[in-house]
Amino acid sequence: MSESPVVTETAGAIRTFRLNRPERLNAVNLELYRALEDGLAETAGDPAVRAVILTGAGRAFSAGADLKAYGGREPTPGERRDYIETGQRVYRALQTLPQPVVAAVNGHAIGAGIELALSCDFVIVSDEAKLRLPEVTLGTFIGGGASYTLARRVGYARAAELILLGRFFTGSEACDLGLANRCVLALDVMAEALELVRELARNAPISMRLAKRLLDRAGSMVPEEAMRLEAEALDTCFATEDWREGVRAFAEKRDPVFRGE
Repeated sequence: MSESPVVTETAGAIRTFRLNRPERLNAVNLELYRALEDGLAETAGDPAVRAVILTGAGRAFSAGADLKAYGGREPTPGERRDYIETGQRVYRALQTLPQPVVAAVNGHAIGAGIELALSCDFVIVSDEAKLRLPEVTLGTFIGGGASYTLARRVGYARAAELILLGRFFTGSEACDLGLANRCVLALDVMAEALELVRELARNAPISMRLAKRLLDRAGSMVPEEAMRLEAEALDTCFATEDWREGVRAFAEKRDPVFRGE
């Protein structure tokens, strides 16, 4: 049997999804999307998982869509629709996963590769990585909600430059633009991502889930709605054992141990 296009590893409260098509620079195809969709669905319902890493095997994060996926023939309309809809479900699953997700961009991220990273909550990028949204130079189109996720991170002017020119940029430039949270040496990407997810995994999972839900809606809320939803979230937290544990730990000057209850 061939290897899975996505390898899943779980260590304690941390789950790692590794795109596993290194011979194709982890270019995405329908099988990869389906494997990642299944893994994310299982993770969303697993309270033992507190934080997630998404990374790539080999020297790339993802080189984008696999242009050879159909063996040189044009895909049928049904195949195109299946690919598009499955991919969109994957991006949205990443964006709405209850657990925080860190993209460990260990190498080149092109097209769908950037779009996967943009769907995560945090992006750690290699200083050696080259990134690009080349779709307009190929007569195709961006996906994964990049018109929203990129503009939200870097602003309209910079998003327009990246999308409409389709030029390469570096990991360091991604950080300067605000697309990435941190740019580190290539050998340090996973170590930096692990340090971040371990910190995240110590936080109260219910609080983080509620915070992610509101952040996801940030662009469409007026201030009054944001305050109303924050008040509802705060009221929810007050009813949890985690809130009581947080108060006890503060009074006792120790680190809290949250159970997601």
